[in-house]
Amino acid sequence: MTNSINFAEEFSSKIPALTLLTTLGYEFIPPSQCNAMRAKVAVSKANNKATNQVMLLPVMRAFLAKQTFMFEGQTHPLSDSAVDKIMHELNPAMNLGLQLANEKLYNAMLYGVTVTEFIDGKKTSQTIALIDWNNIGNNSFHVTEELLVLNSEGTNSRRPDIVCFVNGLPLAVIEAKRPDSSREWQSTNAQAVSQHIRNQHQKEIPHLFAYSQLLLAVNGNDGLYATCGTPEKFWAKWVEEEISEPEFHRLKNQVLSPKQVDNLFGDRPTSIKEEYQSLVDGGDLVVTPLWQDSCHP
Repeated sequence: MTNSINFAEEFSSKIPALTLLTTLGYEFIPPSQCNAMRAKVAVSKANNKATNQVMLLPVMRAFLAKQTFMFEGQTHPLSDSAVDKIMHELNPAMNLGLQLANEKLYNAMLYGVTVTEFIDGKKTSQTIALIDWNNIGNNSFHVTEELLVLNSEGTNSRRPDIVCFVNGLPLAVIEAKRPDSSREWQSTNAQAVSQHIRNQHQKEIPHLFAYSQLLLAVNGNDGLYATCGTPEKFWAKWVEEEISEPEFHRLKNQVLSPKQVDNLFGDRPTSIKEEYQSLVDGGDLVVTPLWQDSCHP
């Protein structure tokens, strides 16, 4: 392997992470499209202004529109007012602080949201799920990159590298770094952890982390994980327990379909797509310790 290998974040961790998530069933949406899906009113995909709205609103509304409940032996769809009530409940209660806001949304995701419906003049309370935990295929999975999020003061913005959504809820935030650090005293994953912790501060973008159930720092070789509010010293190394190493290697190197490739690289320069294709043609998309060592003089 020559020194021409691109060790920038794009190729060492970010694109491998996005391709793996695509292989696992997430649909990649470009930042411009994602931004449009976060707006409360229809906007052009070209609109790339920062916003503090972090849910994919039409995705959650579409999921709720499919939900039904039983009353007196009959199945009923959710009313529009019930859908509006649930959407309102999903606004993070940041006045309670990040930890309590996160706990409140966690309970809503796990147990559902209770709404009042009227059927033929009769009142009924129904708890509506936000995620179908029994039939995973009934949920929608999306992933985007460089999510432009307005800070809590409306004065600046941050761009987390990768955000994963389930039914429009941003459940996972990933910071992807290159494996070789310019700071001898600090690994790139430690730098990613520092960014996560900074972004949760009150004046930053805590409203994104109010939804998050998994935070990841990855650099192409290994990863660290935590949850909202975790101090740096308690971030743990990710160890895959359910997928064997050979199977995981296959998944990481599985070639995407032409449509998936076009979707992922549509907003990138042609040179980036060509570089990706050269890595695929070479047989290994992921960065391994052996590959990393062979790239240095």
